[in-house]
Amino acid sequence: MTGAALVAALDALADLRIAVFGAFPYLYDGNRAYERDYLTAYAQSPGALVVGAYAGDRLVGAATAAPMADHAAEFAAPFREKGMDIGRIYYFGESVLLPDWRGRGIGHAFFDRREARARELGFAMASFCAVVRSPDHPARPSGYSPLDPFWHARGFAAVEGLVGTFRWKDLGNAEESDHSMQFWVKRLAP
Repeated sequence: MTGAALVAALDALADLRIAVFGAFPYLYDGNRAYERDYLTAYAQSPGALVVGAYAGDRLVGAATAAPMADHAAEFAAPFREKGMDIGRIYYFGESVLLPDWRGRGIGHAFFDRREARARELGFAMASFCAVVRSPDHPARPSGYSPLDPFWHARGFAAVEGLVGTFRWKDLGNAEESDHSMQFWVKRLAP
């Protein structure tokens, strides 16, 4: 999705992000106004990519990516602090998929499309971040499986010390709070 098609899908994308990120480990208490503002940045970046997975007319999954330089400054800050050139990094914003559609290869397709776009644009690396929650977090569902093995199989690695802090309101909380986000990186080119 790009341009007008992306703008037309903003509410569906916002609702999807709120639904998926409301579950553990994010526990995000989102709102459509914030989401529309956040997602509009993808419509404004010429290097951005938004991929949607549909069941008929219903959006059931989406993945976003854009040059790190076109993303919010707080995402680039940990890279700059480590002396890394953000102009060489393609940032994978999110990969969200409703539970009934998981395990069908859609997540791999999301990564394939974003990695292909990053290579097409000449980026040296791809990166994303994931919230850090303690293994004994009280909201952690029994049988919860983190996505770390999937990300490792895709060639990504968590980079020691490459952690950002982002604020949002957790479900059930009255105020926003800080959350540590671990960045994962994959080299795409020499």
